[in-house]
Amino acid sequence: MATIRTAHTVWNGNLMEGSGRTTLDTSGLGTYDVTWKARSADANGKTSPEELIAAAHSACFSMAFSNGLAEAGYTADEINTRAEVDFIPGKGITTSKLTLSARVPNLSQDEFEKIAEGAKKGCPVSQALAGIEITLDAKLES
Repeated sequence: MATIRTAHTVWNGNLMEGSGRTTLDTSGLGTYDVTWKARSADANGKTSPEELIAAAHSACFSMAFSNGLAEAGYTADEINTRAEVDFIPGKGITTSKLTLSARVPNLSQDEFEKIAEGAKKGCPVSQALAGIEITLDAKLES
């Protein structure tokens, strides 16, 4: 059975000068202001669809990597994932760049890279973003 999560946005005005508010309904964690300027230029305290996608991608990848480690018999001391999702006006979202830094006791570099690549490919958000380029820069910390 599928798990459903919901959010909604109320938008007022035209694209360039209007604004909206996106609410995370399922969690109730908050309502966030969105504008075209926050999407195409400076954020200035507002969010964008790309920032929300970056949050989803970094969280999903971290979970997938943690699961891959567990399946291989490892537990991370810390997994730190950053996702940078670009937006090019007139073209759209073209890339998501994942940057991973992790501390995993007794894990070899080769095994680390294999598990990280598997998480990149297997993460459900990566799969949803299959139409864009997804890169991974992974560093095993000591």
